Amino acid sequence: MKKRIVLALGGNALQKNGEATAEAQKKIAVEVGKVIAELSYKYEIIIAHGNGPQVGNILIHEEQAASAKAPAMPLETAVAMSQGQIGYWLTQAINNAFALIGKHKRIATIVSQVVVDRNDPAFKNPTKPIGQFYSEKEAKELAAKNGWTVKEDSGRGWRRVVASPKPIDIIEKASIIELVKSGSIVIAAGGGGIPVYKTKILKRIKGVDAVIDKDYAAEKLAELTKADIFVSVTAVPNAFLNYGTPEAKALNHVTVKEINQLKRYGYFKAGSMLPKIEAAAKFASHPDRIGIITDIDHLEEALRGEAGTIITKS
Repeated sequence: MKKRIVLALGGNALQKNGEATAEAQKKIAVEVGKVIAELSYKYEIIIAHGNGPQVGNILIHEEQAASAKAPAMPLETAVAMSQGQIGYWLTQAINNAFALIGKHKRIATIVSQVVVDRNDPAFKNPTKPIGQFYSEKEAKELAAKNGWTVKEDSGRGWRRVVASPKPIDIIEKASIIELVKSGSIVIAAGGGGIPVYKTKILKRIKGVDAVIDKDYAAEKLAELTKADIFVSVTAVPNAFLNYGTPEAKALNHVTVKEINQLKRYGYFKAGSMLPKIEAAAKFASHPDRIGIITDIDHLEEALRGEAGTIITKS
């Protein structure tokens, strides 16, 4: 039997150098599509993806063009829009990769609702960066104008931040599992999923303005779909200690216990590597599962255990 893998692609994976046009991002998706197509003959594949740059741009368009007759869509709806947008790019890229080799597989993008707790403390402390980078002056002017919360993002500039509650469940999980079992490549929980909560009395589903971290949502997706391997596909081939310094050291094979010790020493930044580390370690806390952090260029090697940061229970 093929092993089932969940790949969490960063939203910045389609904007390596800040590309903003659809055509530029689709060209980058082509490279991702080639890798996915090749891997699909060895693994059952579920793809999750980030949407930080894309949903931020959607919101800018919505807010700048808003009028009484065409009001701006809320954040949770913008997340749904980004799922369709990025899902389309990835689906087309994978389809075209199959066409080049004269083969075909079914690909399905599932608009995914991810359940959160309406009382999650994240709603009182927004931390999740979305959209483009600004100078400090620009960011604070936009915050004053639009009522945003803005924060400095890992030394790269200032960005808008929104609430980022933890994922609890995925509404469409049964459909995702059936599609994977049927042989389809599935794209799901895009942008961390559309944040929803269930009302107390009638258990109805309602959207809420937030952005769920794509790594936490993808890890939840991997758990619920009984995946064997979870991979956070990022911009670097490994997780590092002292990243960006002369003392930088790549992490290769590490245990969950070792990761937890390194976290306590503060080696991983909250706005950068920490969610990837936490998600991969959480998934790997089960003895039959593996968590991986690597980039797209080393993905196949990492799945063979020959590259990347490999996290296991022991």
